[in-house]
Amino acid sequence: MNRTQLSQLAVLAAVAANRSFRAAARELTIAPSAVSHAISSLEESLGVRLLARTTRSVAPTEEGRLLLERLGPALEEIGTALDAVLDARGRPAGNLRVTAPRFASDVILGPRLGDFLNAYPDITLEIANEDAFTDIVEGGFDAGIRFEESLEADMIAVRISSDLRTVIAGSPAYFERYPKPLHPRDLVDHRCIKRRFANGSIYRWEFEKDGRELIVSIDGPLTVSEDRLSLLGALSGAGLSYLFDMRVHNELAEGKLIRVLEDWCPPYPGPFLYYPSRRQMRPALRAFIDFFKIGG
Repeated sequence: MNRTQLSQLAVLAAVAANRSFRAAARELTIAPSAVSHAISSLEESLGVRLLARTTRSVAPTEEGRLLLERLGPALEEIGTALDAVLDARGRPAGNLRVTAPRFASDVILGPRLGDFLNAYPDITLEIANEDAFTDIVEGGFDAGIRFEESLEADMIAVRISSDLRTVIAGSPAYFERYPKPLHPRDLVDHRCIKRRFANGSIYRWEFEKDGRELIVSIDGPLTVSEDRLSLLGALSGAGLSYLFDMRVHNELAEGKLIRVLEDWCPPYPGPFLYYPSRRQMRPALRAFIDFFKIGG
C-alpha cells in the first residue's frame, strides 16, 4: 500500500460514516470533487466498486463493507498514535470521546462546554448521549458519566455534580382536575408520564422516607424515552412527571410546575465521571476531569 492509498482509505471511511460525499468533504475540510476523485482512484486501483451511489444516497457495497470492517480499527489506531504525539508535548490535545445520559449533557456539561473548549483549543470533544450504561473500553470512549450504582468496580469515578433530588410535579392546570397525591400509593389514581429505557423496560418510580424504600409501578397516557419530553408533557398538563430537581428549578420557581411528595424524595449522590483504571491518563482526559469535577 502506498501513501496515496492511505489517504484514500481515510476518505472512504469518512464517506461511509457520513453516507454523503459532501458531508465527508466538510468533515475532512477538502473539496467534494477531491472526495469523489479519491474514491474513484481507490476503486480503480483495487479493481472493485466500494460504494453504491444514487442521486440520494451513498452506501458501501459488500466489498466496501468488508474493507471498512478491517479498516476501522487500523484508522482508530492511527488516530490514537497521533493523539499520543500531541499528548507528548505536555499539553491537552487530540480527540476526546465521552458517553453521557442526555440530562447530564444538558444540565451539567452543556452550560460549561464553551469555557472548556476555549480553555483547551487543541482538544476535539465528542459527546455521545446514551442512557444505558456503556462499556467505554469496548465502545472506544475515554470516559463516561453515569450514576454510582451503574459503575463497574474496576472504574475510577469522580463526582461532577452536587446531590440530586427527585421531583414529582404537575402543572397548575393538572391539579385543577386532580387532587395532589399525599402518599406514593396515591399515584395509582393519577395520570403519570412513563419513561421507557432503551432495553424496553418502563421505569418504576422510586421513593424513600425515614429509611423506608418504596417502588411504585405507575400508569398514564404518555410514554417517553427522554426526560425533556417528560418535562414538556408535564408543562402541558398531560400528567405528573418524575424529574431531577436541576432540570426543573426554573419551572418550579416560576410556578409553571407544582411539586408534590417532596418528603418522599430525599437527596442522593449525583452522577460520576468514570474511566478505566488500567488506562494511562492522557492530558486531554485529565483536563476534562479537572474542569468538570466538583470544585474544578
